[in-house]
Amino acid sequence: MVSLEYAERHPRLTDGVIAVALLAGAVLGAHLVGPGEGRAEHVWVADVLAGLACLALLRAREHPRATVAVTAACAVVLGGLGYLLTPLLLAPVMVALYWLAASTSSRTAWTYGGVTTALVVCAAVGVDHLDGTVLLRVIGPALWLLLPLSMGSRSRLRRAYLDAVHARAEHAERTREEEARLRVTEERMRIARDLHDVVAHHMAVANAQAGTAAHLLDGDPALTRKLLADLQVTTSSVMLDLRHTVGVLRQAGDADPLEPTPGLARLPELLEVCGSAGLTVDLAVEGEPRPLPPGADLTAYRIIQEALTNATKYAAPATARVRLRYTGGTLTITVANATRTGGKAADGAGFGIVGMRERAHAIGGDLRVSDGGGGFEVVTTLPLRAREAP
Repeated sequence: MVSLEYAERHPRLTDGVIAVALLAGAVLGAHLVGPGEGRAEHVWVADVLAGLACLALLRAREHPRATVAVTAACAVVLGGLGYLLTPLLLAPVMVALYWLAASTSSRTAWTYGGVTTALVVCAAVGVDHLDGTVLLRVIGPALWLLLPLSMGSRSRLRRAYLDAVHARAEHAERTREEEARLRVTEERMRIARDLHDVVAHHMAVANAQAGTAAHLLDGDPALTRKLLADLQVTTSSVMLDLRHTVGVLRQAGDADPLEPTPGLARLPELLEVCGSAGLTVDLAVEGEPRPLPPGADLTAYRIIQEALTNATKYAAPATARVRLRYTGGTLTITVANATRTGGKAADGAGFGIVGMRERAHAIGGDLRVSDGGGGFEVVTTLPLRAREAP
């Protein structure tokens, strides 16, 4: 492992060592003779050609095609001079073909490799050596030259695979970070909506109760005491709901058991609280009630709560109508009331309408608000089945 890391850090030095080792082998191969053959004349020519081929390998990384051409030419000349092209003499060509296959496309590598193999085999066979060793002279060089081509192609494919794996890993890491940021943003928005719904509703009810109690203080002390008692219950409820809403921000060891998430089952309690604030609510249910998914159940409750909060602030007279209609796979909720002159039940500067619409859209529903003709109406359609994850 250490030697591989050292070779990667010092490629020039590594190429130099390989060139020297191959030069020594090529010189040794030039001095070898086959059975019954005499030593070739002008051995120094073979040494020079071997040195030239090994010297060309120093530029194999930058110019693989030129390196293959130089080393192949040297091998062809050696074969033409009558030298037996053993792996020792073919080693420079083999290394050049490896680098070519590892750094270029398969088409380029096999084209150069095929031409080089054909030229080297023709030079190895020649016209004066058609004897019993011709098969050895053909098969040997061909196999030795095809081997580095396959190894280089495999190395290139492996490197491409590893690059693709690293790219996918980096993409997955970036995606996880983006998803984490998105979830944090969504959680913050959810907490903000819950806080707004809880605080706005209870504060509106408390304000109405306090105003009514102040108005009846002298004329009806008994009713005033009842309203003040209801006011105490309302403020206690808002503090409890606030603690439940921000409970997710506590540490696990500090969290207290929380009450069930509010839903339509707690609608009678909500209407009772509104009644204590002086708002008379007429509830009508059409169709056969069916259980809702937890998200839709909470959304339905919060939308009705916010709509009745607006009615508590702006209704004239202090009445509101709530209709739940179960049809097919949807629940349609309608909350309507008449508004006082000059009231702004759907004030665009607030977050109530925006929060209701975001809640409905988050579970695949829809919400429409109309504030005209002296009346204010909220109509939302929610699915009775949980939306499937994409």
